[in-house]
Order: sequence, then C-alpha cells, then structure tokens
Amino acid sequence: MSVSLKKGAKVSLAKRGSTLSRVVVGLGWDMQKFDGGGAFDLDASAFLLGPNGKVYAGDEDFVFYGQLSHPSKAIEHTGDNRTGEGEGDDEQIRVDLSKIPERYESVVFTVTIHDADDRKQNFGQVENAFIRIVNEADSSEILRYDLEEDYSNETAIVFAELFRKDGGWDFHAIGDGYNGGLAALCAKYGVEVE
Repeated sequence: MSVSLKKGAKVSLAKRGSTLSRVVVGLGWDMQKFDGGGAFDLDASAFLLGPNGKVYAGDEDFVFYGQLSHPSKAIEHTGDNRTGEGEGDDEQIRVDLSKIPERYESVVFTVTIHDADDRKQNFGQVENAFIRIVNEADSSEILRYDLEEDYSNETAIVFAELFRKDGGWDFHAIGDGYNGGLAALCAKYGVEVE
C-alpha cells in the first residue's frame, strides 16, 4: 500500500519492504490549460552527493538526459520525455540501492524546465506534479509526494532525496523551488556547467 507524503516528510524505505533494493523513481506533471500553448520540456535529473552535500566525483555524479547512467550502474535515467503528454510517469530514473557506493550519502531528484527563460516558462504553469517510488520487483507504488505549492517564478524544483540512515535508505519529500533552471542546481551541487 502506497504512502502519500507532505512536504518535509521523511520515511524509511526499509519499513516499506525489508528486501527492497531496486526502485524506480517516477516523476510526472501536466501543463495548465491556459499556459499559452507553447511546448514545455521538463527534465528529471539525479545528483549523487557526498557528505558535504556536493557531488563526490564531479560531473559523473550527475545523471540527466545528457548522461543517462552513473559509472556505478546504480542510477539509470530511462530517457528524455520532451512533451510530458500521457498518463503516469513522464520520466523515470531507476535506482539500485545495493549498488550505490558507500561514499555517497544521498541522491537528490530534481526537475527543471528546458530553456525556461527563452520560452518564458516557469513552474507556475505546471500542475499535478509528483514524484513516486515504485518497487521494481512487482511494480507496486511504495511512496508518493504530490507537489501542492504554487510556484510562480521558479524554473527548477528539488523534488526529493534518498539518503542513508541507520544502514538503510530514507526518502525525504523536499519540494523546494529555485530560479536559474538546471544551471542553478548544478552550481548548488558542485557540477561544472558549460
């Protein structure tokens, strides 16, 4: 049975399934009907972070549409959805918790709007955004966090993180908005951008 979370909530994955090792992080969203009709391209990303809250090994710790997997094979992005059309997850990131090297303390999941400034787009034009954790073994939804905040100018959202705790992994529903799109998040987590 899935647990619905509110902003700031934390829950242990171990308590949701003691043998849980492979999960799918599904991210989804809809465009508001009055968004002006312009195309939206939202992008999910994952940052693998060390104890200082920054990427540990540099740019290789950033998984996104331009780098679909981490060298450890613990994190794999399934590909870029450029329209967000249809039901269910718009983008997915597969995570093998057992393969994440010990040097990483957390994995942060974000969504940004591609070329937001040029297209004059922001998360105020996005609705029904969510992140969910699915047990890959049986496709059952374990956790879900629906963003309920009204983001009027933000072009990037830190949705959630998986972090190590007591030998296992916990999920933290974050929901923080940022201006500056993907470049702002890369700067925050220590990834070099061109």
